Amino acid sequence: MSTYAIHAGKFVLPAAVMDGGYLMVEDGVFGAWQAEEPACEVVDYAGKWVAPGLVDTHIHGFYNHATTDNDAEGMNIASAELARLGTTSWLPTTFTQGVDDLGESCAAIAQAAAERGPEFVGARIQGIYLEGPFFTTKHVGAQNPKFLIDPDVEVFHGWQERAGGRIVKSALAAEKPGAAEYIAALDAEGIVTCLGHTDATYDECLAAINAGATCIVHTYNGQRGLHHREPGVVGAAMATPETYSEIICDGKHVHPAAIKALVNAKGWQHVVLITDCLACGGMPEGNYMSGGMPVILKDNLCHIVNEDGSMGSIAGSVLTLARGVKNMVDWGIVTAEQALRMGTEVAARSAKIDGACGFIKPGRDADFIVLEPDMTLVETYVGGTRIEK
Repeated sequence: MSTYAIHAGKFVLPAAVMDGGYLMVEDGVFGAWQAEEPACEVVDYAGKWVAPGLVDTHIHGFYNHATTDNDAEGMNIASAELARLGTTSWLPTTFTQGVDDLGESCAAIAQAAAERGPEFVGARIQGIYLEGPFFTTKHVGAQNPKFLIDPDVEVFHGWQERAGGRIVKSALAAEKPGAAEYIAALDAEGIVTCLGHTDATYDECLAAINAGATCIVHTYNGQRGLHHREPGVVGAAMATPETYSEIICDGKHVHPAAIKALVNAKGWQHVVLITDCLACGGMPEGNYMSGGMPVILKDNLCHIVNEDGSMGSIAGSVLTLARGVKNMVDWGIVTAEQALRMGTEVAARSAKIDGACGFIKPGRDADFIVLEPDMTLVETYVGGTRIEK
């Protein structure tokens, strides 16, 4: 592979946003940023921003390929399409399924990651996120209620074995029997535990956080809300500054004013931009399956199909993370720099995958995006290779 330099108006680097200059790319990995023009090929993006490739830590699939399909090839097709749209790392996210089926999903995701050769160019699978099945019926949302069970460390270990050790994140309801023990056990193994699809009280959430939980699943959605006499899950998210709060930033799941309130309460450094995108992301409007359940995609949002065929509650988004970053800036909630960091380094830290992605650092895979000053995505590079649109 070749050595070249990227010239741009601004570079989002770990310590600061650097104005102008040149970022070296050497055989598919980042070199150093420098102010002076180097004696090599220069790819000129004058006036544009260069940032780390986006990191989606909560996403169920894309381009009509879902984690529940148990299809390694499908995961790689989804990865290639995600990269075209700015996401260079992701955590394929499972649904609430039967124990054996969930193991099959983990195995298929692991197979997709393991079988990639050096010629593959697409979003990197940085781990697996288990969204379920340890949830409460009251806030089950688009998860399948017939497969809900109590947290079980041995069951988790069975999934982890099928995953080849790739599970990095697991969600549960804080009020479920055995929740604290499950959280503490996974915390000791370095696995992130998250509170979601839960009707837990504020005190139950604090007990879970004290046991080691560090993240709130799609804050505001699928959980007990904020009340001044019972702060609930949302109150726990806002009152614990060191936890991370996921937020679906499509403007449909959560009102921008509520997102602003969360950012003001926690600071942008602990709010994670996610998509919660379903497999129908990137597809036209119509009827699809999601987590084994029928959904309707209409007006850039997925809804559950009721038994009578009518459109029911929200099932998930079809958002891209690049669009989410731009939304946060367009809504005036954070600066461009902050939005980009929320979709890269903050996301990576929240899932403990920041050793592999989320930053432009010498020696790291040269995964980066190029944007207009208004945060419109221009180009994506994976391993120093520009993705054809």
